[in-house]
Amino acid sequence: AILGTETSSKYEIKDHLGRRVYFAVEENGCFDRKLCSPLRAFTMRIADPAGREVIRVIRPLRCNSCCFPCFLQELEVQSPPGTIAGYVVQNWDPFLPKFTIQNESKEDVLKIIGPYATCGCFEDVDFEVKALNEMTTIGKISKYWSGFVNDVFTNTANFGIQVPVDLDVRIKAVMIGACFLIDLMFFENSLDGL
Repeated sequence: AILGTETSSKYEIKDHLGRRVYFAVEENGCFDRKLCSPLRAFTMRIADPAGREVIRVIRPLRCNSCCFPCFLQELEVQSPPGTIAGYVVQNWDPFLPKFTIQNESKEDVLKIIGPYATCGCFEDVDFEVKALNEMTTIGKISKYWSGFVNDVFTNTANFGIQVPVDLDVRIKAVMIGACFLIDLMFFENSLDGL
């Protein structure tokens, strides 16, 4: 903090009972973290408790503006590493955060639609997971409100992913990637929401 350097992010992924099932580490250069911050390219390596990498999330450097709809966010999820599980693709919309979850063949599977305002002051922020028709909600990715001090003065955040139990396991891995993308795009800089 004294030198103003940004370190690689580390995450714990827990099940609904609070048990750690995966540990994730972001890999990229100091240049990417400092100059490109929430837009930065990275490789996220997600390992099981035995340390075996089970999911890899790859995000190239892309734009993050409704004014530039030609080079929007996209990330690739591999599970196991080296085998594409699917993609998360940002969709252009002038008002709402929208994403498409695609399978390994780049066929659309699900949609994610966020709220107009994502600051989340004093409440949870929900991104709804919907069927392709965007009418039926089947789950959500939520950033949980963790209190004023935590949200403003720390980089810690708690997210939850709720999807149907019978959803394809590869698409569940892609949903983890979507959660990381949403975190970086909308909640990376805790003071930005105020």
